[in-house]
Amino acid sequence: MESSEHGPSVTSPGVASGGTLPPGLTEEEAEEIQVELIKVEDEIQTLRQVLVAKERHAAELKRRLGISPLSEIKQNLTKGWHDVQCSNAYMRTSQTLGDLNRRVASSNLYLTASSTLEEIGRSDAYKRTQETLSQAGQMTSAAFSTVGSAIRNRFGEMRNSPSFKSFEDKVENMKYKVMGRSNGESDHSPTSNNAPF
Repeated sequence: MESSEHGPSVTSPGVASGGTLPPGLTEEEAEEIQVELIKVEDEIQTLRQVLVAKERHAAELKRRLGISPLSEIKQNLTKGWHDVQCSNAYMRTSQTLGDLNRRVASSNLYLTASSTLEEIGRSDAYKRTQETLSQAGQMTSAAFSTVGSAIRNRFGEMRNSPSFKSFEDKVENMKYKVMGRSNGESDHSPTSNNAPF
């Protein structure tokens, strides 16, 4: 591989290494082709460098105009979607689906099913079922509310019972014995029963 100032250049294996030439090609023709190949590769490398410089310049101009990559993507997607909608394939597909929709909506099966569902919705049996389910929902809600109130009341009664008070007093006494007294508290706990468990 030879290398020029613009990048690597490929040399013909037969010409540079003194190998055999392809049939029908003289050494002079091979050298001319080799020189032309080097020129073309140098031009390709130059064009790549110019393209990179132009892309950088375009990016800088977009940045100065406030065009972000995200807004550019949105714009490209919008344009792409518009192009799809304007395409013949999309228009034909849209028209075919519209025709199919019209045929289904006007078919006897669709009309019969739709009519049957409307009749069911207007029937007395449907209305009674709907009312029954609504009442059942209301009754279930009321039952849960009643159960919740009963449990709350029962816990209230338990809290005020003498056995719960006695247990509560013992827990308080134990707390004072384990943790000690805080600043300003008397030698006796605030409970009425000072007996240990």
